[in-house]
Amino acid sequence: MKRLLEIRAVSKRFTRRLDAIERFARRLGARLSEQTVHAVDKVSFDVGAGEVVGLVGESGCGKSTLGRVVCGLYRPSEGEVLLGGERVSLEPGKRPRQQMIFQDPFASLNPRMRVSRAIAEAPLAHGLIAAAEADDYVAALLRQVGLDPSLSRRYPHQFSGGQRARIGIARALAIRPEFLVCDEAVAALDVSIQAQILNLFAELRERLGLTYLFISHDLGVVRHISHRVVVMYLGRIVEIGPMQEVYARPIQPYTQALLAEVPRLDRRARVYTPIRGEIPSPLAPPPGCHFHPRCPHASARCAAEVPALREIEAGRFAACHLV
Repeated sequence: MKRLLEIRAVSKRFTRRLDAIERFARRLGARLSEQTVHAVDKVSFDVGAGEVVGLVGESGCGKSTLGRVVCGLYRPSEGEVLLGGERVSLEPGKRPRQQMIFQDPFASLNPRMRVSRAIAEAPLAHGLIAAAEADDYVAALLRQVGLDPSLSRRYPHQFSGGQRARIGIARALAIRPEFLVCDEAVAALDVSIQAQILNLFAELRERLGLTYLFISHDLGVVRHISHRVVVMYLGRIVEIGPMQEVYARPIQPYTQALLAEVPRLDRRARVYTPIRGEIPSPLAPPPGCHFHPRCPHASARCAAEVPALREIEAGRFAACHLV
C-alpha cells in the first residue's frame, strides 16, 4: 500500500513559563520552576492511502495532540510529519491536503455563523469556488452527508448533535482533502447516531478515496471502522497491528489490559476490573517504560530502560521488554 502519511519521531511538549510575579518570588527563595507537559514522545508510524488507522488509548495519553500535529495545528517540538512526501504545514494561501473533525460538534462551530457560511468560508478563501457558486456547492456537500440543503440558513444551535456532526464533516470535505483526522468524532453522540455517522464515514471513504486517522477511546468503535490499530500510552506508541489480529491476540501488556475489559455479548456476567493505578502525569512521566508502574509483569529493566517499538512478526509492532 502506498504511504500517504508518514510520522517520523514526532514529539510535542508544552512549557508553561513563569510570569513576572513568579520569577520575582523565585528570586526570593520560592521553589517555583517552569512546567513542561510531555504530550507526545517520539512517535513514528505510517498511514497508507485509502487506509483507516485507529488511534486508541486512555484519556490524556496524547491522542488529540498528535492529531493536531498531523493537521499542522501544532508544530512538533521534534520530528516531522509528511503528507504525500511533503512536510505538513499551514502556510498562508496554500490549500491544506488534510482536515480535522473535532470531538465536540457544537463547540467547533461558530454560534454566530450560519451553516452555509461556515461550510463555504474555506473553499472561498482558497479560491476553489466563486462566490456565485457557493450556495450550490454548500447544497451538494449537505446532500453528500445526508442533510437537507434547505437547512443551510440555520445556526448551529438549531440542529441536533447528529446533524451538527454531519455539518462538521461537510465543512471538512469542503476543501476536498485527501486525509481526515477524526478526533473522537462520534464520542458525543448516542449509540444509534454513532452507527449512522460511522456508516457515513465508510461511504465517504469509498466514494471519495479518503484516508482516515480515527482517534477514539472507544475500542468498539475503532474495531468497526479501522484496518489497523495504533495503541498509545502516555505519549508513546506501545503496539501497532492489523485490527483483527490486535483484538484477537494483543501483545503488549497495556493493550491486553485494555481489551480484557471491553464488554462483549459472548461473555457471561462478570465483574470488570480497571487497570490498577492511575495514569502518571505527563508533567513527570516515569522513567523507562511509561506503563511499568501499572504493569503486573514489570521488572527492574522496565523501570530503567525505554523499550523500543520493534517488529515482532509481520505487520505487528510492540514496545515491551517481555516480548
